[in-house]
Amino acid sequence: MRITREGREASEREKGLWELREGLTSRIGELEALLRAECGAPGGQLSAERETLLAQAVEELGEAKETLRHDHPRRQPAAHLAVAQAHFDVAHTMMLRMAPLEKVGAMVPGLLAYAREHLTVSDERRVQAEQIATSVRAGGALDEAQRLVLVDTMSVARQANLRETLRVRSFSRIVYGLFAVLTVIVILVGVFGALSPATVPLCFQPEGFGVVCATSSEPVDQFQRPRPDVDELYAQAASPWDYVVVEFVGVVAAAIAAAASLRRIRGSSTPYNVPVALALLKLPTGALTAVLGLLLMRGEFVPGLQSLDSSAQIIAWAVIFGYAQQLFTRFVDNQAQTVLNSVGGPSATPGKPARDPQIPPV
Repeated sequence: MRITREGREASEREKGLWELREGLTSRIGELEALLRAECGAPGGQLSAERETLLAQAVEELGEAKETLRHDHPRRQPAAHLAVAQAHFDVAHTMMLRMAPLEKVGAMVPGLLAYAREHLTVSDERRVQAEQIATSVRAGGALDEAQRLVLVDTMSVARQANLRETLRVRSFSRIVYGLFAVLTVIVILVGVFGALSPATVPLCFQPEGFGVVCATSSEPVDQFQRPRPDVDELYAQAASPWDYVVVEFVGVVAAAIAAAASLRRIRGSSTPYNVPVALALLKLPTGALTAVLGLLLMRGEFVPGLQSLDSSAQIIAWAVIFGYAQQLFTRFVDNQAQTVLNSVGGPSATPGKPARDPQIPPV
């Protein structure tokens, strides 16, 4: 099959997951083929109601294909997948309404599985759908009232699926926004430390030596009289690179912590990469915790932690504090896993069927 120029341009503009886009495109083609077969099936003319449903289904599929081209400059990345999925869902609902009852009866197991994936056990629509499935499995015939119950159940389940996907998108955008804010703060702290290193120096005064900073030190003669002021010693020993080095060490330690924490985060079939957002959030957080931790030690905020004796000890404690950001971001990781667990599919909680939440059964 040759790829047209328009297809290549659409792929280049694609901002979401290419696999999900192509998967949805193939399901649109499948549903179109089913609708064409329904139009050409022997048995006479279509009724006015079925013609109306067929026209609406074809129009919705056309809107879905147009949306997947993703050439609108104001669309958010991967948002076109959810919009195209909504049009596909409406077309599929039209097909369920116009298809013969025996064909809908054959689809009952797939419809019930989709409803179980996205609706709670106590949902009355799911309960009725399970009763209908039991009746059909026992050999009973499907009637129009039962068809309406199944269609309504599928509509509610699709709305729940959309809400789950939008919840993941909202969470990922919040995490990315927080990452951007913390990154700006880290940059500002580094610039401030470079321009005015003596204002809040990352230095310590061990006994019997002088002043030790992250990248430099200033020895002091203990017998010198009068003894120099501590603030003057800090100002002389502080280096513009102190904050930059400490923040860099904190970022490296946070990167190691991010790699280790990914073992608890399962992937998601949604087009929003939450694990990457969580890993990025840890980097500026590690830089800030490294700086703040050393400032707390300098102020002897924690009992038992005295002045450090060398620059190597300062860097070592920066590594510890940078890795310790895991204590704060752990709550964000837990919330992320909760959000991912609320979405059906491979990342669903135990007890849910592992099916693709993006594509309802046809």
